Amino acid sequence: MKTTTIILSFLVIFLLSCQTETKEKSVETTKETVTSIQDYTSKDYSTLVTLFKEWRTFENPPLLDGAPDYTAETFEKRVPKFKELQSGLQSIDTTNWSIEHQVDWMIVWAEMNGYDFNHRILQPWARDPAFYKSVWSSRSDVPAHEGPTHHGTTELWTYTFPLSTKERDRLLNDLKIITPLNKQAKKNLTGNARDLWITGIRDIQYQSVVLTNLKKQATIKEDTALVSMIDEAIASTNDLVSWLQNQSKSKTGPSGIGKDNYTWYLQNVHLVPLTWDDEVMILKRELARAWTSLKLEEHRNRKLPKLMDANSPEAYNKMADEAANSLITFLDQEEIVTVKPYFDPALREHLGAFIPKEKRNFFTIGEHYDPRPLYSHFYHWFELARMDNEPHKSEIRKGPLLYNIFDSRNEGTATAVEELFMQAGLYDDSPRTKEIVYIMIAQRAARGLGSLYAHANEMTMEEAGGIHSEYTPRGWMKTEKELLIFEQHLYLRQPGYGTSYITGKYLLENAFADYARIQESQNKPFILKDFFDSLNSIGNIPVSLTHWQMTGSKNHLEIITD
Repeated sequence: MKTTTIILSFLVIFLLSCQTETKEKSVETTKETVTSIQDYTSKDYSTLVTLFKEWRTFENPPLLDGAPDYTAETFEKRVPKFKELQSGLQSIDTTNWSIEHQVDWMIVWAEMNGYDFNHRILQPWARDPAFYKSVWSSRSDVPAHEGPTHHGTTELWTYTFPLSTKERDRLLNDLKIITPLNKQAKKNLTGNARDLWITGIRDIQYQSVVLTNLKKQATIKEDTALVSMIDEAIASTNDLVSWLQNQSKSKTGPSGIGKDNYTWYLQNVHLVPLTWDDEVMILKRELARAWTSLKLEEHRNRKLPKLMDANSPEAYNKMADEAANSLITFLDQEEIVTVKPYFDPALREHLGAFIPKEKRNFFTIGEHYDPRPLYSHFYHWFELARMDNEPHKSEIRKGPLLYNIFDSRNEGTATAVEELFMQAGLYDDSPRTKEIVYIMIAQRAARGLGSLYAHANEMTMEEAGGIHSEYTPRGWMKTEKELLIFEQHLYLRQPGYGTSYITGKYLLENAFADYARIQESQNKPFILKDFFDSLNSIGNIPVSLTHWQMTGSKNHLEIITD
């Protein structure tokens, strides 16, 4: 009995001790959690930079069998940490911050909204087989790959062959991700978006082609370990293709996200102060304006000889060289923008090559008449070269923004300058080239309009492609179907991208007009070079934020910030 009493006494003491220890640990944990959040209640800009780095670390998912983990279970486990980061951002007091720093806060806010939207609505890992494309042969002409892309890609364009020992190890590590990720895809892909599913199979099929070509390279085919890894990746990719094809028979659902989701995404993620209906109106207006302007140019030029297309490699190379010289010289001598030493080499890496007439797509048709309209759009490559050579001082703007948030800025600017450079006199030596500019604007408006109806689920992807094809002048979108499929598929995968060329152009012209009006109201001269230099210095961020930083006015953001 005495022994039992002693044992019970010890148990009571032990349990009380455990409770005390548990409470202490609970208090410590609570303190740590509170501190983690309260650390951000600061008016110091450096707090935002710290949070941004923590956010970007979090956004990169944990690994599952060596591949990024996109399983539903893992997303749910990570929700509390994400909510903590969101709360931390909201806790930062931006009162009296400079506009530049407030803009950075909005960029981080938009990225977090993008993560939230992907988790709730877009779910590319569950709805979009193309999300699992792992091997990329070339660099995108915008800051990051167009459309949702997983975190463990193999970027072949970053390698120099023959491989050094270090680079060989890097490639092996990159390729190791493909097999476990493809295996995971079979678990994650539970969506019913038919157009995304069917068209996405093409992307995975093409991956096998790229890997097979890689294996055949002279500097690789004798490397047993590397060839074995590539073979494993090919087998895994082919197996995923077979699985996708079998599953495709049961896919019957729509692929668009709906008008309300589309509008929320535009405003809260890409910071485009428009609605779905606004974009329909703008694209219809731009399509009509482009067709009208084209016909007026054709009338004006009716007595001039027609443009002759390059009919041989020699003719094309000569024309491309002259076009590159013409554009760079024009930008410099006409004081359009400060031409940096890296502009010319960046452009010359992308001059293209001669293509027989029967194999040309929309862009290469125009390129063979006069490459300058397309080379103007290659303002893209100046911007990427700037990122490489003169990275932005802001940690938040230095690299690519997530979720293609840059689209209104990069695609909008590249589209806008096609016409802006024309209006500034680029084609005074070749009036008929202006016709190409309006054809390109019409094509961008038509394809974007189709993508809007597809996202509203009022059209299938194929029907959206019909608008894209039928409303492009001169039948230039009917010459080959691959470009049509590629573009409409991308725009269905990435809401807002298909329209960003025209709506980004619209927003940039608004910024241009506001900037010019303010200069005039202050009795200051409008200097075009200052406008473009300011645009470039602000970085690859949404045009709405560029407008705010450039002019100090944020009236256009009320629809987003209210």
